[in-house]
Amino acid sequence: MLQVKQLRGLVADLRIGITLATILPLGSPTTVDDGDVARASWSLPVAGLLVGLLGSAAYVVAHAIGLAPGPAAMLALASTIFLTGALHEDGVADTADGLGGGRTRDRKLEIMRDSRIGTYGACALVISIMLRWSALTAIAEPRSVVVALLLAHAAARAGVPTFMAFVPPARPDGLSASAGRPAPPHAVIALGLGAVVLALGFGPGKAILAMILLSLIGFMMARLAIKQIGGHTGDILGAFEQLGETAILLMAAALFHAGLQS
Repeated sequence: MLQVKQLRGLVADLRIGITLATILPLGSPTTVDDGDVARASWSLPVAGLLVGLLGSAAYVVAHAIGLAPGPAAMLALASTIFLTGALHEDGVADTADGLGGGRTRDRKLEIMRDSRIGTYGACALVISIMLRWSALTAIAEPRSVVVALLLAHAAARAGVPTFMAFVPPARPDGLSASAGRPAPPHAVIALGLGAVVLALGFGPGKAILAMILLSLIGFMMARLAIKQIGGHTGDILGAFEQLGETAILLMAAALFHAGLQS
């Protein structure tokens, strides 16, 4: 009986995590209460694998019908953006607009809540998409692109629960506040899933480098968020994911390109 209950809890967490990170209409078996998102946050790397899988499928199909790496990479990115509802891209734009354009904490938070996009946000979006596109184009070889996309989307989300646990919400309302702070076991599980995926794709040595890189990104984002707005918001989490995703894709491009050249 206990095992059945645990299995139901596992499935519920997966449904919450996938619904949170994608537009897939899985729903939740019960009403999602405060704290449920924090509990289910361990499943975010699994949701990332699904996103990476769709992007991979788009690239493989595009390559199979004869498209060059450039258009194929753009179709892969478009697929991942569609599946996530541009959630993380929205976070990048709002974070850039708020932290770059506001002079006071309250003004920064006000800008980040504004659905309109400004100059900082537009530039940040262009840079994010172009870096990811150029990385996939440089990798080019379909199997390597599949590996890169799966690694990037899983690993970039693996650190989100830890970020939520250590950085307080910037305001008492909103998604970040209602989500709650993940308990250490849930954050550790997410980190462990990300580490396993990185080790399988990059190998143990390079996986450690990737985890150090992601940790540095998380530390810098946490320090910036705390200093400027007093904590994190949903937009900050989205921007953190995008930075991690971009970093892993660029690392994959460097490693895989070097492997092809050797």
